[in-house]
Amino acid sequence: MTVFLHEMRQNAKMLAVWSVVIGGMVVLCVAMFPDISAQSEDFTAMFASLGVFTEAFGMDQLSIGEPLGFFGVECGAVLGIGGAFFAAYLGVRMLSKEESEHTAEFLLTHPVSRAGVVAAKLAAVVVCIVLLNAFVAACSVASFAAIDEAIDWEPFWLFLGAQALMQLELACVCFGASAVLGRGSVGVGLGFAALLYFANIVANLSENAEWLRFVTPFAYTDAADIITDVALDPLLVGLGMAYAVVGLAVAFVVYARKDVRA
Repeated sequence: MTVFLHEMRQNAKMLAVWSVVIGGMVVLCVAMFPDISAQSEDFTAMFASLGVFTEAFGMDQLSIGEPLGFFGVECGAVLGIGGAFFAAYLGVRMLSKEESEHTAEFLLTHPVSRAGVVAAKLAAVVVCIVLLNAFVAACSVASFAAIDEAIDWEPFWLFLGAQALMQLELACVCFGASAVLGRGSVGVGLGFAALLYFANIVANLSENAEWLRFVTPFAYTDAADIITDVALDPLLVGLGMAYAVVGLAVAFVVYARKDVRA
């Protein structure tokens, strides 16, 4: 519990900043909807002229003239990229920072097992991600209420839930990498998140790259699929959770045996 509380205190400022930034950008996006909806025909025609990129971002299935369609296209991009970077950054630093910041000797001399350290740090990662998503969800709901727009709540919550699962998967995979890496882990984590985001775009653009959907967690957060089908793809979600479990297994096994540099 001491390690968990310490990590929550250390990450409180970062959590607050990321929450305000992502939540604030979502609020600004939703605030733009009344103006966008008034010109939805012009915007729809413009997006239709983008060719394959229209399908890549789901704009062939969603209408930005509708509240939920606009939220999925515009706010989904903000939440997807911002949330992924936050989760990757948080996960990949959690164990490696003890070496890069030379605090491992102080931590590991305390009466707590390495497995206990990993479990406490993992709990802090999960709680931070849950708090971030709770804040963003509250901002989203309040924003729609402020502009007096009614939306279909089931796909709305499914979409936000998929975003949270994606962040948890990324955090767990990066958490495993954190046990292996030392210095320079932050760049690896952020680069990995960006790579997976663009892998999903490539998968949507080319039929020959559809196999990437089974690799990137952004595949099951696709707003067009979730809002249209009102469901998550069980296969993609299952694969994502399997990758997360592998990442956690690596974290516990490697950190327990690792010669941690003080």
